[in-house]
This record gives sequence, C-alpha cells and structure tokens, in this order.
Amino acid sequence: MRAPPGTLRDWRFWLLAMAFLTLIAALLLPRLTLTREARDLLVVIDVTGSMNVRDYEVDGVPAARLAVAKRAARDLLAALPCQSRLGLGIFTERRSFLLFEPAEVCENYAAIDGALEGLDWRMAWEGDSHVARGVHAALAIAASLPADLVFLTDGQEAPPLAGGALPRFEGEPGKVAGVLMGVGSPNPSPIPKFDADGRETGFYAEQDVPQEDRSGPPPADAPSRAGWDPRNAPWGGEAATGTEHLGSLREDHLRSLAAQTGLGFAVLRDPGALAAVVNANTRARPVELRVDIAAIPAALALLCLTLLFTAGALVGRRPERLPA
Repeated sequence: MRAPPGTLRDWRFWLLAMAFLTLIAALLLPRLTLTREARDLLVVIDVTGSMNVRDYEVDGVPAARLAVAKRAARDLLAALPCQSRLGLGIFTERRSFLLFEPAEVCENYAAIDGALEGLDWRMAWEGDSHVARGVHAALAIAASLPADLVFLTDGQEAPPLAGGALPRFEGEPGKVAGVLMGVGSPNPSPIPKFDADGRETGFYAEQDVPQEDRSGPPPADAPSRAGWDPRNAPWGGEAATGTEHLGSLREDHLRSLAAQTGLGFAVLRDPGALAAVVNANTRARPVELRVDIAAIPAALALLCLTLLFTAGALVGRRPERLPA
C-alpha cells in the first residue's frame, strides 16, 4: 500500500513516524550496564569539648567545629554513589565507639543522615581527649569491618601528651586506608563551658584544664623547676601553666599521627570539599549498575506528539478565508 501523494512531504507524517519509532525503542531498548566506583567508609567524629569552639563561619554566623564536621559528613553522604556503604562512630576520652556498621547509603540515606545530624557533644562520657589513642582504636574497628577510615578531629589532646611523644601504634601502618581531617583554626580560641543542664556558662579558664600530663616519669627538665624534689615533687613544686584551656587545630600533631598510621591528612576548610579528599585517600570498589534509559526515547516520543497536536490545534483555529 502506497502513501497518498504528498504524504512524505507532510511534516505531520514525519512527526508521527518519529513518535512511533521512539516509542518502539522505549519498549525494546535494553538496560545499560555501567561500572562505577563505590566506597566502604567508617566516619568517626570527635565530640569532645574543644569541638564546641566556634571558629568557623557558616552563612555569616559563627559555627562550632562539631557543627561543621557534621555538615561535612552529611555532604559526603550525599556525594557517595549508590552501593557505597557508610558507618558512623564517635570519639571521646581515649576510645572510638561504633554507633552502627557501614550500611548502603541509598537505601538507608534518611537513617544515616538523621544519625549524623543527631550527633552532640553531650554524647561524650569523659572530659579527657586522648586523640592518638582514639585514632588507633578507630583503625582497629575499621580493619574489622572492613572499611576505610574518615576521622574528623581538631587533634587537641587533653591532657597533653607526656613529653609530646605519640603512644605506640600496635597496628600495621597503611593497612587501613583513610584520612585524618583536621577541624578548626590554628588560632587559639576560648572553649565554651557548660553546666550539668547543658547551659553555656562561659569559657574554660587556665586552672580548669590540665596544662601538663603528670602521669608516668617526669620530663628531663624537671630538676630545673622551682620546688623540685626527687621524691615529694618530681614535677616541680608549682602548678603547670599554659594555654591548653584554649582550643586550636593541632595540625603538626595530626600530621605526625597520620604519618605513624599511614593515613592521609587534610584540613577541613570547606565542608563541601570533604568528598574530594575522601576520594583521593580511600579505596574504590568497582560495582555494576544497570541503568534504564527507556525514559529518553519515551520523552522524545511525547515531545513529537505534543508538537503534532499543538500544531494541529493552531492550524484548526485559523479563520476561514471569505470568498471575494
């Protein structure tokens, strides 16, 4: 059967034919299989008192380090592709505590995001902050999952390390990939102080915070201190002084800790930049993803039909030419 004369020159015929062909393609087109990079991560966030220091600015408003760390972790969650897995832990005192094991990010997005948003400094069960031991503990947890580690902290040890020496790392450096993210400004800032009901009452003073770790053997300079006595005052006869009551990013300490454990290191300046740092310092896991692309030809068919009927309606509304 041949098309009527002039049909092949009619644009409406070609629109209808295009709609028919693209609709058939939408019905028959197979799914595409793509390979993308997924990751298995354990995010551990420091919730100790120094993380309450407000040395960031978000939308023109001062923001605490903990709030910025949480925002960065939520941005990281949003940037991870489906089939990635993310677990969450907190650090306080001398250990890292696992809240939940890595879960698939797309199926559990709302639950993971809500858990990140709900993190609070009140979760800390002790006032001490042995950061190096906390990182060592987090690495052991990550190795058992297994997952790569993302540890967000300002690096402030409270009390400070005796002699400034890192505790011994019992693990294998580099066995767990990951990154130490330094949170905060290097400029010392006052640390907010809260009462038992969680109300802010001011800032920590020098006498409120241990300025020196006086456990273990005294330092080499102890005999030169005022009031020193080898038995009764091996650390000297006066109270230690310093600036440990002020919070600051301990970048050099975190770099040394990263070198000891084989982790990467970066400073968190922009919450949105965490995903790029994590991608550069963690291991990708290739996964196959089946993508249904039938929506593309179906949309094209709908467009052709819309143009066809819109043009037909406009032509049908033209006023008839009156005879002369």
